[in-house]
Amino acid sequence: MIERENIIKLYDIYKNLLTENQQEYFEEYYFEDLSLSEISENKNVSKSFVGKTINTIEKKLATYEKALELNNLYNKIEIISKKTTDENTKKELETLLH
Repeated sequence: MIERENIIKLYDIYKNLLTENQQEYFEEYYFEDLSLSEISENKNVSKSFVGKTINTIEKKLATYEKALELNNLYNKIEIISKKTTDENTKKELETLLH
């Protein structure tokens, strides 16, 4: 399982590649801190289905990152932004990051 902070970063980058339904499951689990049982009750599905769905989403996000490496690129730009002393470059890089 990917650690929570990392999976949330990947979600922020790749969420538009997920279905609306997958986004709802992810947000309820990670952002609203609902348990699998609570989500299953809300969605009228089994707890097992919710767990499998969350697992599938996590795998998809990891696959997207492995193929596209956007989070990796973001992290590299962030490091360069912190190290540069040129204020114009720093501002441009920070604009890219946000």
